[in-house]
Amino acid sequence: MTGADRAVEVNFDGLIGPTHSFAGLAHGNLASAANRGEPSNPRAAALQGVAKMRTLMSLGVAQAVLPPHERPFLPALRRMGFTGDDAAVLAAASRAPGLLANVSSASAMWTANAGTISPSADTTDGRVHVTPANLASHFHRALETATTTRVLKSIFADERRFEVHEAVPFSHFGDEGAANHMRLATDHGAPGIEVFVHGGSAFEEGVSARFRARQAVQASHVVATGHGLDWRRVLLMRQSQAAIDAGAFHNDVVAVADGPVLLAHPQAFEDQRAALDRLRAVGEAVGIDVRIETPDIPLPDAVSSYLFNSQLVTLPDGGRVLIAPVEVEETPSARAAVDAMTGQGRAINDVRYVDLRQSMRNGGGPACLRLRVVLTPQEIAALGAGVMMTAAKLDLVEAWIMRWYRDRLEEADLADPALLNESRSALDELSKLLDLGSIHDFQRA
Repeated sequence: MTGADRAVEVNFDGLIGPTHSFAGLAHGNLASAANRGEPSNPRAAALQGVAKMRTLMSLGVAQAVLPPHERPFLPALRRMGFTGDDAAVLAAASRAPGLLANVSSASAMWTANAGTISPSADTTDGRVHVTPANLASHFHRALETATTTRVLKSIFADERRFEVHEAVPFSHFGDEGAANHMRLATDHGAPGIEVFVHGGSAFEEGVSARFRARQAVQASHVVATGHGLDWRRVLLMRQSQAAIDAGAFHNDVVAVADGPVLLAHPQAFEDQRAALDRLRAVGEAVGIDVRIETPDIPLPDAVSSYLFNSQLVTLPDGGRVLIAPVEVEETPSARAAVDAMTGQGRAINDVRYVDLRQSMRNGGGPACLRLRVVLTPQEIAALGAGVMMTAAKLDLVEAWIMRWYRDRLEEADLADPALLNESRSALDELSKLLDLGSIHDFQRA
């Protein structure tokens, strides 16, 4: 296979939305809870996300974007029975405790939760398979599924190369997407091992825990089966309850994989030694030399710094770089762990620190903001929307942010009809810029 034919991993980053706010909606997300009620800066948040994308692109990593969702989401309020014009609906909803904050959440920016992707190298029909997440564990996130599905169907529209499934049915089977999914392979374009991480069974009763797990093992089964994966290359692993209770609400807060390399906290998985031995055995059976690093760092430091929520990426020359939040650099134990893994012949060749403080204060780091999708050049050419980024196109996105985004937002502002109109106008313009078509409810009405 020539370099021109080789599959690459494309990072689909979520553009942070105009209603980015600190509402503390995510149970089990310690950073989100700690900053609840503080004023936010949507413009700075979105620009920080763009700066991260520029860092990846400067390293030669393929970059794409996914759009924000329509927020406040009035269709949900109208389904609840709120009537009148938009201003009346917003005013009425603002009187119901917490309701307006939930329907205004910009959490779709964390596209690691958008869905689970299996590349064509892994599937029996040789197509890329995509399953949008149902995000059933939280009301404000479950609102995302319908729009996310339309976005993904707009982008992966060519049915000869892609299949976009419906989300896992039944809200009891919580599915949180790629935040609980990892893939290991000798090369992105080679058949890999797909690791689905869950927090337990949907049918378990009486689980004693500080925080309830969000991912059900049954949902992982449904996704893997629908994608037509070879079960000899599929591994189901259970996240440790200790990690969940420490604030690792998704697996990507305590583990990250790229190529044949897995970085995992020593308390990432239940019965970790046996779990990692199973992973090595599967790798040996299918010809993948899995390399596992378990750096010594206190679990609270791993969660607060988001060390494992860094992006681990392979560069065009084969080198491996960690894209880490500046909080890792500022946390001595996390910085020491990175330094121990970085250098010639080690798991990581280089590290780049990025400022994502607005996202981090809401509980999402570099890996939360991106959905990794392995695509061949032919599959990239078949994408049905203009979401692949160049430096010039990212300049247009940045100018769009500067035109439409506020630099301060408080909870009371969510009831402002002007914010709703600004957001809709911004999203309409972005849909045209990215050639996405009518993906939002207000565009389809």
